[in-house]
Amino acid sequence: MKQFKFNIRGNQYNVHIKNVVGNDIELEVNGTPYSVNLEGETKASKTPTLVRSKLANPIASKPMTAGSLKQVKAPLPGNIFKLLVKDGDVVKNGDVLLIMEAMKMENNILAEFDGVVKNLKIKEGQTVLQNDILLDIE
Repeated sequence: MKQFKFNIRGNQYNVHIKNVVGNDIELEVNGTPYSVNLEGETKASKTPTLVRSKLANPIASKPMTAGSLKQVKAPLPGNIFKLLVKDGDVVKNGDVLLIMEAMKMENNILAEFDGVVKNLKIKEGQTVLQNDILLDIE
């Protein structure tokens, strides 16, 4: 149907709207298909929400170092479904840090290194984009 280009927080997104039936929309974001439901207009934005699923799939986070802190970033756009750690928690390589809904699945975001959780930057229910910083580990 229609194609759009979005630049959000420095990230480029190519959005192709494939089908619209009422408030249900089938679209592709950078080649990844999504089924979304437009909940209604707001003054600030018109943001569709991702459809939830009950499947779980582990996705390793991509750490970035900044001094002695290592940043855990969102591997893809989605919603924070459940936080399993808080500031001060000790984590080991392979521990599940949080569950993120993305691509119609619940994805486990894993620690790729040992350390202590610092600067939790997200909360449950928050929508994040690919490469958004989720938390720091020291």
